[in-house]
Amino acid sequence: MGLAQEAEKTDADMIVFAGVHFMAETAKILNPTKKVVIPDFKAGCSLSDSCPPPLFQKFKEQHPDHVVVSYINCSAGIKALSDVIVTSSNARIIVDSFPKDQKIIFAPDKNLGAYINKVTGRDMLLWNGACMVHEIFSLEHITKLKQQHPDAKFIAHPECEEHILKIADFVGSTTGLLKYTIENEATEFIVATETGILHQMEKYSPNKKFIPAPPDNGCACNDCPHMKRNTLEKIYLCMKYETPDIIMEEELRLAAKKPIDRMLEISKQAGL
Repeated sequence: MGLAQEAEKTDADMIVFAGVHFMAETAKILNPTKKVVIPDFKAGCSLSDSCPPPLFQKFKEQHPDHVVVSYINCSAGIKALSDVIVTSSNARIIVDSFPKDQKIIFAPDKNLGAYINKVTGRDMLLWNGACMVHEIFSLEHITKLKQQHPDAKFIAHPECEEHILKIADFVGSTTGLLKYTIENEATEFIVATETGILHQMEKYSPNKKFIPAPPDNGCACNDCPHMKRNTLEKIYLCMKYETPDIIMEEELRLAAKKPIDRMLEISKQAGL
């Protein structure tokens, strides 16, 4: 969301969004008069893909007394079916803005929804979606890593599964995790989220050590394969040829923008 908002500030006619598809869509929703191109149109998102709009619409129709709160990591189609959008950093505040007796559907991330349920005391109805990267962390491997680094702080993104979050010293959004590593006195951190954030952590705290939490698979990585489709060569080519670009019908864009505007309105009222 932050990148899409930054894109709003530019007076450039074209925005090159080096990210996954839903991120570029969000930039287009907020910048309808600008051309938005993405280096690789196949750079999708396992979380976004886990919530197809036609199926979610049927799910929503089965619960007409519920409002829909959706995590921003979703397609424009899901945004258009939502009442308000949230980020991992403002989800708790926005959910708390609804009356306690208001029934809520939370989509698409069941792990983030379960975490928000826990910290707010809510009982939101959760869509069964998840991010592949945040569901591969191994509790056994992390426990062994903590034993090897007893002074390290274990920090995790709320998209992780509950058994991982239970042992975390700190749970927070990407921005929250970065801030924690800067401000905390610890010199070692085990980080359970997409490994790309470690570069930023190392940049802001060069004298500290950051260890990616080990996954429960055959390799030693927990990278998002979709994000990694973006390369310097593809960025060069999409800038040169101004393609592939994000095309969106105005009716869909306006419907998807409405819950984003609602999020910004609630966040402003809360002083965020």
